[in-house]
Amino acid sequence: MPSNDVNQQTLWWAGPLTVVVAVLLVFATRAVAFALVDLPAGFPPLTYGGLAFFTVMLVGLGVLVFVGCAMWSARPIPLYRKIALVALAVSMIPDALLPGNVEGATWPAAITLMIAHVAAWLPTVFILTNRRLVGRAVSA
Repeated sequence: MPSNDVNQQTLWWAGPLTVVVAVLLVFATRAVAFALVDLPAGFPPLTYGGLAFFTVMLVGLGVLVFVGCAMWSARPIPLYRKIALVALAVSMIPDALLPGNVEGATWPAAITLMIAHVAAWLPTVFILTNRRLVGRAVSA
């Protein structure tokens, strides 16, 4: 097991915090989008339940990936930032394919989902890779 600068004990609270903050930001993104744009309210991916389910599942998976990086990498933070950026880019592909292929999917709905992905990605990367939050204490 490589030695690195992540205090793995902090992940017991940082992981759940990451999921909660991501869900709240995704919900805020949805609320703003619905206030600004005409979106299909019944479109399942844009319902609060759909957004909560996918955010909890996928951000939770992201937390587990970070735990794996912290356990097996000598440089988990830069590694995870790269993995998270690639995952964000890949997550946009299904959303871009929705309009014209899925009933009820419009471009504004797809763009809202893409923005929600960024809203979930931001706290995931910020909280999990913030050395002030998850870093080992430096002893004097």
